[in-house]
Amino acid sequence: MKIENVLCAVVRSGFFNWDLVAIKAGAKANGFAFDGKPVTPGFTSICQPGTALSVILRLEDGQVAFGDCLDVILTGFAGRDPLFIAKDQKVVVEKEIRHRLIGRDLGKFRPLAAEIDGIVHNGKVIHTGLRFGITQALLHAVSLAHRTTMAEVIANEYDCVIAKAPIPILASSLHLDDNLMIDRMIMKQAELLPHASIHHVERELGSDGGKLVAYASRLTKRIKEIGAPGYRPGIHFDVYGTFGELFKLDLNDIADYIGKLEKAVAPHDLLIETPVMCKSKKEQIVALRDLKSVIKKKGLKTKIIADDWCNTLQDIKEFVDAGAADIIQIKIPDLGGIHNTIDAVLYARRNDTGVCLGGTGNETDQSARITTHIGLACNPSFLMAKPGFGGDEALMILTNEMVRTLALIEHGNARGK
Repeated sequence: MKIENVLCAVVRSGFFNWDLVAIKAGAKANGFAFDGKPVTPGFTSICQPGTALSVILRLEDGQVAFGDCLDVILTGFAGRDPLFIAKDQKVVVEKEIRHRLIGRDLGKFRPLAAEIDGIVHNGKVIHTGLRFGITQALLHAVSLAHRTTMAEVIANEYDCVIAKAPIPILASSLHLDDNLMIDRMIMKQAELLPHASIHHVERELGSDGGKLVAYASRLTKRIKEIGAPGYRPGIHFDVYGTFGELFKLDLNDIADYIGKLEKAVAPHDLLIETPVMCKSKKEQIVALRDLKSVIKKKGLKTKIIADDWCNTLQDIKEFVDAGAADIIQIKIPDLGGIHNTIDAVLYARRNDTGVCLGGTGNETDQSARITTHIGLACNPSFLMAKPGFGGDEALMILTNEMVRTLALIEHGNARGK
């Protein structure tokens, strides 16, 4: 089976892009918007709707595969590629990539993905967002050509064992005070929650950290009040380096504060993502590794998750090899081609490091579905809910795609017998 034609369409992403540099510099929130001028190149405002580019592959037999190109919310920061502007990237696909795909055989996914991941335009490797979306489309196309699921394509090419049950999901709220969304996720028994992007010390932690501790206590109480008997989700906070800001990178003080949070969420497990945010990858690895050591010495059980500065397959290998985190957040669009994500999950697992197969609320329904196939084939610790931050929709999309895929695989196996 071959690719007959390649089309592009500018579409909506699942959320927004934020200029984190401007926000941390003190930009004032004005409803959902922010007052002031952006700082990071490419932004026209501090908060602006994300854009995506859908790459559509028409196959010889009329079947259609597609993948969506986009970037993460906090783009152009911590070593990431610049803001993804879909209309500009559409030109790159049409002029530089389209002719490379038309007529290509769809026997294998992996070599095609590696080729796309290395394309150079204007002296630079093409944007991670393009590599992300085009390789999605290729995986989808190969699965259609072989009339099998994308999870089975991955399992066959990477020698994986497909999961027997859906992968746990981290339900993601945008704000700590989205109480109705959190209630719904408790009632639906999401395996982890609330994520809750925490960017600002005074607003979300409090001058002494007391705001977040009080919130953690309220959340634990609420789970007990309305959760099903025996429901014990993990409690996850993504804090974007604010612990380091609050305690001036004093690792002992940060660990003591984490101990207060751990006590507040008991008996639930606590997971903290990006407790410190350093100015370079090397500094980030050292800080997280040392903080993890201090936490262990204090007898705490909290798991530390690495995200920022951990953007590529090579970055992930370096974080894993250094023992810098208990869990690696693999933010899929940052890795470019999705074959890199597959390699990253498998590398972390082989080296006894947990994996959050994540991404961004700025993704689309298609990129989220394809993530579940990677998850089923590679068995990460959990998935991050996406797209968006409404809770219900993302939980539905991920869960239903996994359940449907497992049903198809079971039926195919049964038929084979």
